Amino acid sequence: MKDSINISKMRKLFIYYSLSGNGDYVANYLKNRNIDIRKVVPKKALPHNMILRILKGGFLAGINYQDELTDFDSNISSYDEIIIGSPIWNGRLSTPINTVLSKIDMIGKKIVFILYSGSGEAPKASALLHEKYPNSEILIIKEPNKYQNEVKEALENI
Repeated sequence: MKDSINISKMRKLFIYYSLSGNGDYVANYLKNRNIDIRKVVPKKALPHNMILRILKGGFLAGINYQDELTDFDSNISSYDEIIIGSPIWNGRLSTPINTVLSKIDMIGKKIVFILYSGSGEAPKASALLHEKYPNSEILIIKEPNKYQNEVKEALENI
């Protein structure tokens, strides 16, 4: 019984980036579960043209580029669990989330990654995350805006 009380009192933070609204959907779901939310906003937006956006974002993600962020608070010391949300670009995490991971210290924290992917798969990103964060949990959700039942199912234990 004592463990369930401690788990319910754990402070959780969801840090995420959203380009197409999928991350925002996940954030709203988690906010309703009393999880604190921090949205990441890059200083420089991707092009408005969808094809150019995909090409540029995919290329930058492929080279592990780190965006400069607007007003990002990297202090996570008061949280027990850190949940990171990112779209998958070119099989990798988004460039704003690359920046987040370089700026926060997650030692001693429970770590969960929520990846939103158009295909519902992210083998390259998952492998890279398991290598760098071997004790983390990785959840992959196909287009949360479109498949809302998958969000509820995937996140029921968070």
